Amino acid sequence: MDIIEIAPHIRLPWSSISLSYARSGGKGGQNVNKVSTKVELSADLSGLLCAARVKTRILARLSGRMDSAGRIRVTAQESRSQWQNRQNAERKLIALIAEAAQEERERIATKATRGSKLRRVEGKRIDSRKKTMRRRPGAAEDDQ
Repeated sequence: MDIIEIAPHIRLPWSSISLSYARSGGKGGQNVNKVSTKVELSADLSGLLCAARVKTRILARLSGRMDSAGRIRVTAQESRSQWQNRQNAERKLIALIAEAAQEERERIATKATRGSKLRRVEGKRIDSRKKTMRRRPGAAEDDQ
């Protein structure tokens, strides 16, 4: 398995991924103190194999999650098994990249409906009445 398929036209070679393991917190009893089950996956996204515009979109959207070297880091420590955590880390990375690759649909501007305008005006009228009722009698004359 030398290439991870993220989407039909997006691939990431294993050579741009590095894995490190550490002791995990959480459940596991004494196993937590002995076995390094936490997985830290680091991927260099400059190695992505996809169209240039898709790669640009992915790098732009994930720029906030990247370190100074341009690598994205994903950790997994949910499971007591190192193998399962590795699978989870891979899934997280794939999901992150696939979501970043999605093209945003352009919003189509719509007009407010007549009913929504009427509800808004009616709400304002009700609020205005409430505030008028809160005033003490003759308060307007005191202000002048």
